[in-house]
Amino acid sequence: MKYSIDPNARCAVIGAGSWATAIVKILLENEKRIAWYIREPEIRESIAANGTNALYLQDVHFDADRLDISGDVNEVFEQADLVVLAVPSAYIKTTLQPLRVSLENKFIVSAIKGIIANEYITIAEFMNQDYGVPFDRIGIVSGPSHAEEVAMERLTYLTMVCKDIDNAKVLGRKFASRYINTVYSTDIYGVEYGAVLKNIYAVAVGICTGLGYGDNFMAVLIANSAMEMSRFMERTYPSPRDFNASVYLGDLLVTCYSKFSRNRTFGTMIGKGYSVKSTMIEMTMVAEGYYSSACINQINKKFDIYMPIADAVYRILYQKASAADTIKRLQKELV
Repeated sequence: MKYSIDPNARCAVIGAGSWATAIVKILLENEKRIAWYIREPEIRESIAANGTNALYLQDVHFDADRLDISGDVNEVFEQADLVVLAVPSAYIKTTLQPLRVSLENKFIVSAIKGIIANEYITIAEFMNQDYGVPFDRIGIVSGPSHAEEVAMERLTYLTMVCKDIDNAKVLGRKFASRYINTVYSTDIYGVEYGAVLKNIYAVAVGICTGLGYGDNFMAVLIANSAMEMSRFMERTYPSPRDFNASVYLGDLLVTCYSKFSRNRTFGTMIGKGYSVKSTMIEMTMVAEGYYSSACINQINKKFDIYMPIADAVYRILYQKASAADTIKRLQKELV
C-alpha cells in the first residue's frame, strides 16, 4: 500500500546544532507548533528564557510558546508524525539509542549529510536496517544550504527527496517560504551519497587552501571532484540523474567555496600543519568529511573506481601522509 504524508502531519526536529536550529526556524514559517529534542540543558534553558539558542545561531529568535522542547527523545517522537533528524552523523546512534517509541506510520526525514562511522552506510540505510523504517517512509532534505545563510534569510534552494514524488511535494510545502525554494527528487541513494562525497572534496579544497594554492588550481580540483562524484554514483548505483542539478553540483560548490563550510575549514587546518586530532579539538562543530573519507575508501575496495582526490584525502587523514607531498602527486592525476 502506498504511504502518503498527511499534509497536516505534526513535525519534530531532533538536534540543536546550527542546521537543526535553522530547520526549526524554517518549519515554524508554516507549522503552528514544533516538537524539538534538545539534549543540552543550557540550550533548553536559553530558548525558554530568551528565545535563542545559546550555542548556535544566536541571532535567530523563537517564539518559545510554539515549541514543545524536551530532553527526552521518546517524548518528542511520541508527539510527531514527521521527524526530522538533524544531529551530526557521529552522534545519531547514541541520540536514538534510548528510543522505545514505535516508528510505525511515522515519516523519517534525514537532514544529515554524513555517514554512520565504521558501518559505511547512510542515514537512510541506517534507519532502514536498524529501525525497520521502509524507504517509502524515509525522506531526505539536501542541497546547498549553510545554516548561517538560512538564519539571515538569504535565498536558499532545498531539494526534497522521497521515493514517491507526491510525498516530496508535501514535504516541500512544509519547508517552502519566501527565502526557501523547494525542488524535488526521488534519488535517495544519489542525493545521500552526493552529500557524503562533497564533504570529502571540500576537505581537499581546504587542504589545498592551507597549503597556499590559488583559485586557478581550485577550479581544476573542484571540476575533477565533480567528475569523480559522477563516476562513483554511476558505478555503485546507476540511475537517471542530472549531476548539474543544485543538489549535486550546487552542494559541492558551496561546500568547497563557502566561508561557512566546516569541511573546508577542517581541511585548511590540516593543510596548515595541524594534526587531525588537534583540528578536531579546535573545531566546535563536526566535519562530516573526516568520517565520509573512511566510508568511501572502504566502499571503493569493492568497486575499484578511479578516485584520486578521495584517495589522497584518505591518505592524509588516516595514514598520516604528508599533505604537501600527497597534493603534489595528485596534480598529475587531474585534467
